[in-house]
Amino acid sequence: MKFQIHSRSCCSLLLLFSSVLALCAEGFEGTQSQWKGYAKTSFSVEGKACFVVEPKIAADGKPWVWRARFPGFHSEIDQLLLAEGYHVAHINTGGMLGSPAALKLWESFYGLLTEEHELNAKVALYGVSRGGLFVYRWAKQHPETVACIYNDTPVCDFKSWPGGKGKGLGDAKTWEHLWRQYGFSSEAEALAYDDNPIDRLAPIAAAQIPIMHIVTENDEVVPPVENTYVLKKNLEALGHRVFHVVSLDIGPRLHGHHFDLTHPEIGADFIKMHTDFSETLPIYLRSGLENSRFVFESTKQG
Repeated sequence: MKFQIHSRSCCSLLLLFSSVLALCAEGFEGTQSQWKGYAKTSFSVEGKACFVVEPKIAADGKPWVWRARFPGFHSEIDQLLLAEGYHVAHINTGGMLGSPAALKLWESFYGLLTEEHELNAKVALYGVSRGGLFVYRWAKQHPETVACIYNDTPVCDFKSWPGGKGKGLGDAKTWEHLWRQYGFSSEAEALAYDDNPIDRLAPIAAAQIPIMHIVTENDEVVPPVENTYVLKKNLEALGHRVFHVVSLDIGPRLHGHHFDLTHPEIGADFIKMHTDFSETLPIYLRSGLENSRFVFESTKQG
């Protein structure tokens, strides 16, 4: 029996084989599964569990969302963004509460996704509750990597939670655990710490990183008056201009801390607005600042 392979068929097979090899080379290595109809790869970075959920077709610029904590919470936003071509990623450093050691692991995870897998250098950070400790401490250290920040009822000062040193309920066990994560020897040292999300905000203000928070006014776990509103005030004092707060009167569960996300498109649209890398706006230099100076001095208008 003889087999005859036509040149056209041979070329087609070679092209298919090449495409499969390219897909394998670019894909994430690890345990494969499905999440809401999308490919999910689970793996580890320096011993910490991670995952990436991939869109059917990546959007221009390969935008992505980094879920800081509780990645399954309000995942309706993730589904909307996956449908638009976004990747969704997470590294499980939850018990580390945004400590310096946690941020070192984040650096490794970020490097893997942006350098090896070529996701966009600017990421949308998404923090839920204590996830606020991660996203703001990351954004202060690495403002050039952040396209925008979206948070649900975020912790912005660990003296509020888990410390419970204001109006909030606090969590004594997690408070002592936080000392160990940050290397504090006493409560006094923790209370004197000056690099909470509400502190040292100049890098975020200078970068004008767009921010959106959804808060519940009856939140007894993470009261917005000691977290979101303090952060917003401190940023605005430094000239930060893009901080949206969606305020809900009532959170129906967990002492007001949890709410139902009835309009996930609000968060998804905010993230899309600030992660559209498909086009670059043209910049015309003309005569530079000297031209502007002439107009201002001659017309007294700008």
